[in-house]
Amino acid sequence: MKLSVLGSGSTGNAVLLVANGTRVLVDAGLSAREIGRRMSQLGEDPNSLDGILITHEHGDHAGGLRVLMKDLDCPVYMSAKTRDAYVLDRRNATNEEPRRRADALRDRMVEIDSGQDFRIGAIDFHPFTVPHDAVDNFGFTATHNGVKVATLMDFGHVTTLTAQQLRGCAAIVIESNHSRDMLKTVENYPWELKQRILSRLGHLSNEDVAEWLVDGFDGQASHIVLAHMSQRANNPYLAKITADTALYERSPLFRTDTEIILSFPKEPTAWIEV
Repeated sequence: MKLSVLGSGSTGNAVLLVANGTRVLVDAGLSAREIGRRMSQLGEDPNSLDGILITHEHGDHAGGLRVLMKDLDCPVYMSAKTRDAYVLDRRNATNEEPRRRADALRDRMVEIDSGQDFRIGAIDFHPFTVPHDAVDNFGFTATHNGVKVATLMDFGHVTTLTAQQLRGCAAIVIESNHSRDMLKTVENYPWELKQRILSRLGHLSNEDVAEWLVDGFDGQASHIVLAHMSQRANNPYLAKITADTALYERSPLFRTDTEIILSFPKEPTAWIEV
């Protein structure tokens, strides 16, 4: 199995999973053109996708979906609650976008349950709910031939369930959205937005990731990709240093060859093969 974070951040998120000829795009928050361009950079053709999996309705995870579907024949996997929220996005209430989204999904959507396993091609998916201010947001583990990887973004804190699901993963894509101190000093963020991001239904901080690495990480993953980093309230290298320091603190207890990898908004990560 291999994966690449095609792009990650508040401007758009997408991850590509490949296993034994099965190709799944996780979220479509980038424009259709950018998704195609970045897949081409990795030697992949968007027309070869076996499915598009949408984890929740927010624009930075689903904003490019409708246009992307125009040129592709593959099904879209999402929950019924996410579909309704995606179609009826209140920001589009006065224009034709809700109708266009509903039309695009008609006969193309495969309904999934955020608490029930499902399969796309050769990949088995195990979704689990994560705390965020979306109607039905989930992270998931994906398994092929006994190898398990995880992707989870947009969640406010690491629950007991989340920590359990991440055990035994060979690679993990996890949100490291902000530095708490940097977020508090961003001048053009209103306090209400800062409170939302810092809340238990908001976004995971560098410090939260470090706490999980020290207290909850089992040390099995050879690669951990830090994703969904704020361009105003974080610095990628600060996020990496924070995570690396946490790993070093735990290093006597487990393998020390876990690699922390940064994802960026404008370019895909190199393939991660496990």
